[in-house]
Amino acid sequence: NPLTGLRSETVIDATLGLGEALVSGQVEPDHYVVEAISGRIVSKSLGQKKISTRSKTGGGVETVQQEAGEQQALSDDQIRQLVTLGHDVQKEYGFPQDIEWALADGQLYLLQARAITSLFPVPQETTDPLKIWFSFGAVQGLVGPLTPLGQDVIRHVVGGAAPLFGLKKRYDELDVFGLAGERIWIKVSDLLRHPLGYHVMMRLLPFIEPGSAQVLQMLASDRRLGAGKGTLKPGSLHRAAGFFVPRVLKALSNMMHPARARAEFDTAIAEYLAASQIAPAADRFGRLANMVSFTEERVAKALPFLLPKFMSLFLPSLISLGLLNKLVGDRALALEVTRGLPDNVTTGMDLALWETANAIHRDAESDAAFREGDAPDLSSRYLNGTLPAAAQTALARFLQQYGMRGVGEIDLGQPRWREDPTPVIHTLQSYLRISPEAAPDVVFAKGQKAAEETIEKIAAMIRKQPGGWLKEKLARGAARRVRTLMGARESPKFGIIRVMGIARQALLESGKEFAAAGTIDRPGDLAFLTLPELTDLAHNQAHDWKTLVATRRATYERERRRRQVPRVLVSDGRAFYEGLGVASDNAETISGSPVSPGVVEGIVHVVFDPNATQLTPGEIMVCPGTDPAWTPLFMTAGGLVTEVGGMMTHGSVVAREYGIPAVVGVHQATQRLKDGQRIRLDGTTGKIVILMQ
Repeated sequence: NPLTGLRSETVIDATLGLGEALVSGQVEPDHYVVEAISGRIVSKSLGQKKISTRSKTGGGVETVQQEAGEQQALSDDQIRQLVTLGHDVQKEYGFPQDIEWALADGQLYLLQARAITSLFPVPQETTDPLKIWFSFGAVQGLVGPLTPLGQDVIRHVVGGAAPLFGLKKRYDELDVFGLAGERIWIKVSDLLRHPLGYHVMMRLLPFIEPGSAQVLQMLASDRRLGAGKGTLKPGSLHRAAGFFVPRVLKALSNMMHPARARAEFDTAIAEYLAASQIAPAADRFGRLANMVSFTEERVAKALPFLLPKFMSLFLPSLISLGLLNKLVGDRALALEVTRGLPDNVTTGMDLALWETANAIHRDAESDAAFREGDAPDLSSRYLNGTLPAAAQTALARFLQQYGMRGVGEIDLGQPRWREDPTPVIHTLQSYLRISPEAAPDVVFAKGQKAAEETIEKIAAMIRKQPGGWLKEKLARGAARRVRTLMGARESPKFGIIRVMGIARQALLESGKEFAAAGTIDRPGDLAFLTLPELTDLAHNQAHDWKTLVATRRATYERERRRRQVPRVLVSDGRAFYEGLGVASDNAETISGSPVSPGVVEGIVHVVFDPNATQLTPGEIMVCPGTDPAWTPLFMTAGGLVTEVGGMMTHGSVVAREYGIPAVVGVHQATQRLKDGQRIRLDGTTGKIVILMQ
């Protein structure tokens, strides 16, 4: 079924006469939906079939008017015969097929078969028990494909945390990950089967990806989901308790001493990074082997090192924000306290980039070069060391601290800013056009002041209530913990990305050596091999590496062209793309999840690639999703709309800190909103109104 993706159904369109009238859209055909295995006809819709194209004696065709609305083009037996043929063809090719066929004088003819390329692949096909996967990329704001090395490393990183929960399996033995469409999917069907797992997921997921939460809530009632045995294995709850209880106890301590807790956390990250070094080697094989060992040890162990510390730190901030919301009774007002959070590594990066722009602006030669120059050309000049001295120094200082970042940075195979600073230069050129009152440091300072004023407003409101003196004290304490601790949200990922940056640098150096030796065509080709394959290469095992890389690169490039990616996949073939509010939307109003309060009017700028985008200040950025490499664009954007995300995803958090109205989880936002449209974006209600086409 190409509409739903169900592999267990066959859909047939049929008309009388030749197929040309159907293919060209001149006729309303019969439409049959059939269970593929049993042959049970699920539904029939008889088309009018008012036109029939027929062959003429001696050659050519003619179109004839007819009245055949009550006549089935195919009998029930012929429908089942056709379903059997379709099933056989699908089995032959190993993938669902779009078939053209003809029935003449009682004989069924197969005319053509081709793969249904619109269907999104699923990690594993089965109908009983049902398996359900949730998009890992939807949480990360990364809807594009991952390189083979990126997939492998992410599974190492996430799987590295398994021992924390008492699981001793290797990362590739964990029945948690699924791979489809060159993307990672997290299996959640076992959690949905278990009452406690379902409860926890339905409490947390709406904050991360509310569109997916709605889909999973619906799927949880499918009887086939409950057919599996085991659900959560015996002892799972004990292992989970063994992990969470100490974290909760530590969190209670951190509630009392938030500043000390934050300082200890930052120190732990710095010490882990300082100890992360790749051992030298005598030749390219040894250097590659050491890079693989570093990735499997230091990169993969970063998450289990950081996760327990982070949970004990971040939990008090979430509890405090919840308490503040309860005391105030106004979620939007409580969220205002999170504006301009101190010590957030992502906002710190954006402010450092703004200072870089100021350094360029203060030097006349550098300022002229960046205002008049082409970003790719300026990037080449930087890499060659030929920018004006002030610009060269300022950009080098920024990239030394943040050059390991980049779009899709959780994928070790993706380029970093220090390899190609074109996207950074694009943003710097935008920053040079910002008016003084809209300068990022001014906006950030306004956010901090607004948060302080909100705290005072909340305190004044609560003071008037019964028991106001106690409630005010609780509110101020909660606000203090939120502002001290919540800025750490980005720190674990930034720490992991910095360790990945060390591995990435070594990977490229090895890539240059193997390309020079003729083993591969270019340094980046190593990203299309997995860690075990890189180990084989490091051991100089013979293989046609160039052909393998070329095949995988072609698959990756094909997936890059895919514009819509599901949020949820089901093992019966169904793929769920929808975000929020689709049913209630109309031509002028679109809805999503409100995540950053405020109302703004502006011009739409649809962005798929931040590496090649320069926003005009005040434009409303519409994109599939965001990760930290997108946030420099936030400083010039008037508002934000994304297709994936929720209250606690990266773009939402940063948008609130900057005071940018934002609506996320908007179904097909990049298709429904067009460049140049003027819209009103309400980040409090989640409504987007198209004012001018």
